[in-house]
Amino acid sequence: MTKVLVADDDPLTMAGITTLLDKTNFTVVATVNTGAGVLDALPGARPELLILDNDMPERSGLDVLRTLRSKGDDRPVVLLTSRLNDELAREAVKLSVNGIVIKSTAPRDLLVCLESVVQGRRWIDQEVMQRVMEQAMSPDAPRDPFDALSARERAVASLVQRGLRNKEVASELGLTEGTVKVHLHKVFDKLGIRGRTELILLAQERGD
Repeated sequence: MTKVLVADDDPLTMAGITTLLDKTNFTVVATVNTGAGVLDALPGARPELLILDNDMPERSGLDVLRTLRSKGDDRPVVLLTSRLNDELAREAVKLSVNGIVIKSTAPRDLLVCLESVVQGRRWIDQEVMQRVMEQAMSPDAPRDPFDALSARERAVASLVQRGLRNKEVASELGLTEGTVKVHLHKVFDKLGIRGRTELILLAQERGD
């Protein structure tokens, strides 16, 4: 039996996954509903495989994957997501994610994915993988997610990554606080992240 940790903040999705894995070669040894909870549960649960919702509070599944790989933890990780920004999908692949399953097709694909992963193969949703490959092969594709930002958006992002609040960023750049908020929301959208914490963590991952 393969010991599995499941992380998802939606109780219905969690119930669906545990039901799907019942009477299979996978046994759920821990369930958590936040990204931070995953890291807290690992020492005690000692799972052999992780199923992570990518849209959890506190820390996303991708952020947990970044943390694990940065610590040299190479245990298999499957991301479960309703949507995945192309740049973040490419980053997940670079981080050696073992599987990516779209939630709408999970009843059909999740078990197939898990069985492939435990056999040492990578299983990634076909559409997601196609987009990642097309982007990687395109000569016009940005090699850095921050390439998609304008000069002003980069400046705002850089100051936020240094820990400055919106009012301080506005003062530094000679903008209104409202304009800073507009730029910051555009930064979040373009990078496929949800807030300041993920922006800071992304900077750390890039070595900024």
